[in-house]
Amino acid sequence: MNEVKKPDRGKMQVDENECKGCGLCVDACPPKSIAMSERLNHYGYRTAGYTGSGCTGCGICFMVCPEPGAITVMQLKKPVAAAAQAVETATLGAN
Repeated sequence: MNEVKKPDRGKMQVDENECKGCGLCVDACPPKSIAMSERLNHYGYRTAGYTGSGCTGCGICFMVCPEPGAITVMQLKKPVAAAAQAVETATLGAN
């Protein structure tokens, strides 16, 4: 069975120097797009990291993180072609 992959609507970044490896973001992420790294930061903590796909940009990971500045969440804009098609569809539907 082929699973259709949804395009990312967001992207999260973890500052490895701020992350203390508590894992709260991993547990809280609805699409499960955050995982603990096998590498250690300079404090000796395994840090969280983005798996590379599936982020919705919801910001829940940012909200649950106890370390200020450890997580940054960005919402991605729609691709230009998709936005143009949406406008065209809306215009045609109005006529």
